[in-house]
Order: sequence, then C-alpha cells, then structure tokens
Amino acid sequence: MFVWTRKVKLAAAAALALTVAIPAATQQAPLTPQPEAAVAPLATHTTPAGLDRLTKSDVDTWLDGYMPYALARGDIAGAVVVVVKDGAVVTQRGFGYSDVAKRTPVDPATTLFRPGSTSKLFTWTAVMQQVEAGKIDLDADINTYLDFKIAPLGDKPITMRHLMTHTAGFEEIIKGLLAFDIKPKPLGEILKERVPERIYAPGTTPAYSNYATALAGYIVERVSGQSFDDYVERNIFGRLGMQYASFRQPLPDKLKPFMSQGYELGSDKAQRFEIIGMAPAGALSASGAAMAKFMLAYLDQGGPLLKPATTKQMLTAQNMSVKGSNQMALGFYEEWVNGHRAVGHGGDTIYFHSDLKIFPAENVGVFVSVNSQGKDGAPGAVRTALIDGFADRYLPDANAKPPVELATAKEHAKLLVGSWSNSRRVASSFASFVYLLAEEKIGLDADGRPIIAGIPSIGGGQRKWIEVEPFVWQDAYGKERLVAEVRDGQVVRWTFGMVSPFMVWDRTPWYASGSWIIPALLFALAVLLLTAIAWPTGWVARRRYGAPLALSGTARTAYHVVRGLAWLVLLVLVGWLLVVLGIEDFEGHGKNDWLILTLQVVGTLGFFGLLAAAAWNAWLAFKGKRGWFSKLWAVLLTLAAFILLWVGLVFKLVSFGTGY
Repeated sequence: MFVWTRKVKLAAAAALALTVAIPAATQQAPLTPQPEAAVAPLATHTTPAGLDRLTKSDVDTWLDGYMPYALARGDIAGAVVVVVKDGAVVTQRGFGYSDVAKRTPVDPATTLFRPGSTSKLFTWTAVMQQVEAGKIDLDADINTYLDFKIAPLGDKPITMRHLMTHTAGFEEIIKGLLAFDIKPKPLGEILKERVPERIYAPGTTPAYSNYATALAGYIVERVSGQSFDDYVERNIFGRLGMQYASFRQPLPDKLKPFMSQGYELGSDKAQRFEIIGMAPAGALSASGAAMAKFMLAYLDQGGPLLKPATTKQMLTAQNMSVKGSNQMALGFYEEWVNGHRAVGHGGDTIYFHSDLKIFPAENVGVFVSVNSQGKDGAPGAVRTALIDGFADRYLPDANAKPPVELATAKEHAKLLVGSWSNSRRVASSFASFVYLLAEEKIGLDADGRPIIAGIPSIGGGQRKWIEVEPFVWQDAYGKERLVAEVRDGQVVRWTFGMVSPFMVWDRTPWYASGSWIIPALLFALAVLLLTAIAWPTGWVARRRYGAPLALSGTARTAYHVVRGLAWLVLLVLVGWLLVVLGIEDFEGHGKNDWLILTLQVVGTLGFFGLLAAAAWNAWLAFKGKRGWFSKLWAVLLTLAAFILLWVGLVFKLVSFGTGY
C-alpha cells in the first residue's frame, strides 16, 4: 500500500483480483440476455424485522435516491448493483455509463465489470470442488501438488487451509501484478519466477496474499489436468449459466463489446483493459447478473457447485485472526453487520471497485461494482455506505443502542499507543521502505481516546473510539470496530472491521520504527545535503578571495573523499526515489531493472564508504588542530552516515535483486 501516488496505492489492490471464464459448452452460442433461473430457497428461517419490505419496488426506490447522487459526487462513470433474496433476483440495476463517450448505459445483464479480488471466491470454489473429488487435502503440504518447491519456514509446511485463510506467511508482491497490452505468461511460469519470502510461520498471522491465491489456482490446474480458465468455464460458469463472465485476458472477442470502460475519473478519458498477472487472484470480468447467479448458488447451500456439507464447511469461520474480530472462513471472509453475519469478498483493480456480501441466515445477497477510481476515495465510500444503508434498511439491529464506554477506556487506550506495522507488506526488497512511510501511529486525543489516522470516517474525519468491551473499541457514530490482542498485560496486535480476517497490525520493532527513524533520516539528509553543497560553494569562495583550503596531506584527502561520497549517496537516494515513483508505471515493470541493480551496487559502496570516510575524517579532525565547529561537523557527518547505512540495511536499499 503505497502512500504518495493514487496508482501505486492501488497497485496491490489491483492484483488482488479475479479469475473466471466462459463455459466451454456456451462459447459458440450467441450472447443474449438470459432470464434469471429461480433458485430453491434455503431452509425456513425467522424473518428479521425490516426484511419483509425487501422488495423490488422498495429497493429500486432506495437505490434511485442514493446511487445517482453518489456517482455524480464521486465523479464515477457507472455502477451495477444486484440484490438477491430467497433464491431469486430481487433487482439488478445499472447506473451511469459503461462508455461515457458513447453514452452507453450500464446494462446489469450484460455489461462486464472487473470485480478484482472478489474473483478469489471462484478460485476457492474450484479448490473445494477438488477437495470433494478427493484430489486436494486441505491439511496436506501443498508441495504434494506442485512441480516446484515452497521451502518450509521451520518444520511446519504450508497447507491449502493456510492459503485459503491468508495465513501461509508470504510477504506481498508488487512487481508483475498488473500491466496493460500484454499477453500474460502461463500461470506456473509466473509463480516459479519469484516465490515471495516467508515472513510468518504458517497459521500464525493473517497476511493477505495474491500469490497464495494464484498458487491455489495453479494447484487446481495440476490436479484437474485443465488450464484454470478451462476449469472455471466448465465447472463454475457452465454449471451456473454465467455467459457474461470470463477470466481470460484479453477477453474473448465475443465478450469485448460488453466490457465496461474503466476510468480514473468519470469525467476523464477511458483507460485500457487491465491485465492481472496472477489471474486466479483477480482477473474476472463479469456482469451483475452473472454475479447474482454465483451468490444464489451459495445461498442454495452450494447449488450445482458444491455439496451442502462442503458449502457449510467453506463458510465456517476458521478463527485465525485476533479473537473477537471478524474471521476468515475458507476463502470467504466474514463481517458482522447490525448483528447479522455476512460472508463475501471485496475487490479492487485500479479502475474497478467491488464488494460481494451474502447473509446466509437471512438468505440475502448484495453485489456492487463501480468502474472508476473517482475522487477523494469515492469508491470505498460508495460501497461502504451502500452496504451499511442496505443493512440499516432491511437488516436492522433489533438491539441497537448507543455505545457505553467502559471505565477502563483511558487505561486501555494508553496500551494502544505506539507504532504499528501491517502484516501485509513487502519485506525482502527496497519497496519495504514504503512501509516506513505507511506505518500506523496511534496516539491519544484530549479525552484519552485513541487517535488512528489510518482509519478515517467515510467523510475523512477522525473517529471517536469508544471502548465497549475490554480491548474492543467501536466508532461512536458508525459501525467500525477495532479489536486488540493482549499478552502479559500488553497490547501486541490489533485489527479492525472488514480487513480483520486477513490483515493485522503488530508493533513495529524498535530498529525499524518511524518514530525515531524518520526524524533521524531527515537530520541525516540535511547534514549530507549541506556537506555536499558546501564543497563546491567553498571552492568558489576560496577561488574568489584567494583563500587556500587549510588542510593538507591525509586530512585534505579525507575532506575531498567524504564530500565526493556525500554527493554519490545523494544521487543514489534520488535514483531510489525515481524507482519507487516508477512503480506506478505498470508497463514498466522490468524496464528499470538495470537502474535497480546499479543503485544496489553503487549504493552499497556509497553507504559503507561514506561511513568509513566520515569516521576517518572525524578521527583526523580530532587528531589535528581544527576548530570546534570543524570537529562538531565531522561528528555530525559520521552520525548521519551511520543513520543512512542503518536505513539502507533495514529497508533493503542495501541488497541485491530486482524483485519487489
């Protein structure tokens, strides 16, 4: 999650995506809208208050009052919303345009959206079909199914259950997640090119991983003897009659006319089709009506996809995140809304942003997708407000009361204070430096409540956190909840809301904490920059006034060497800045490898050389008869060189390899 450019910030989310394809049996059939097949309702259940008014007329009226304004306010070109209940589609609505220039409206039956990581649900469905077939054991070492080896961390192997709950322990990967105008490599080749570093023991820490999902898709290929695209087309799309759906990249010619354009802003030009490198993690293109069929299958205990017992197993929480928070099921993640349990998955590419939620006990499902990045975080606000508003209207909390703050609130809030790192992160390359800037710092407000900038309200403001249970905080004016884990009287981990099943925050180790590193780094850069600038400035001044440098011999050599290395290190740091900013160019992945390797070699020499030269210069300054300022500056320069080397080593600027 990068913090300084919009595209980079969404790069990881973009490749959290999708994978699905057209059923083989229907690939030659004309693509025309098909009536939605009714699905048998689940077992009888008590109707919650509010659910009885969930009718097409009521939902359409509510959506008409919300969606047009929300899209216009967020500068979003178009959207699709589908609601299902009791085995049938309640409503499927298109809003805005799939092509702004042509004024083509969104057709919920045929317009294709990119639901991003919501695609993962199809991959996990394929996995569970192979579990039913006896070809995959959820608790076996995944190396059993691979033609390359995933090295163990310790003596505990990775299992399919770990992959499905995002607890395999992989670091994040950015390079190759998304591109444009290319033909993707075979899935196995992509996975073998770079196996991400293992940063957690299996089963210990939720850390969202696109690589893990792609690995599961490859295992489906291996055990089924079919390509992932073929498998999903025949065994998911074909069984459900999902004509308007595909994992193939680029899209088959027959589906291209139905693909919505993607937009940065709805008022800007259309963008190109996004190619997801690890397709099973997020390459799906599907219409709202197609996604409705998928939701209905799961609300019908698996329908034609899975046996009821398998579906129940798949939707059961695995309890691997912070106790008391939302948990991962097998591939689905859970979210409690107004006291009702929902399971589903969100998803983001650069341009498309989606969410799918089903409420199994209430036999209700909702899918929403928008086709623009919009402005000011609009897609996240639109879908969050949509789901919350839907729940408030049709699934209200019968016992809703204002939160009551515990007497321990201030005492427990103090235990949250500090610097925290996201479990989902790059760890083994220079891109880890980004996470220094993205580190979450928790402080206290004037009333002693937690201040967490990284969890703003929909309007972007600071939330008021009320402790409602021991180490459980709730937004005083919203539904967001934060849950902390306590060991030996200390908070060691926390998470919140929708992300809690697959991401947590642990205390940043002291040696990598931005609390002291960022101020120290700014100090070091200031000293280095002044030292570098003073070199040519001093030469010009001495030349103008005929004043020779008051150093000779070894001291003179050290003076020039340390300043030359100061310039070299500054140039290396500028180079790293250009590389990191260049990550947003998804077409350029690999084109800057020469620069990365050059910076690694030159930077390693520069960082170590500067510290050695600065220490040598300081020793000579104290050994000789220099003034107090010269000695002080020599010490400051040595300290600055040490800080820069520290940062280079901790955040992998001193390392070798072009992966990130």
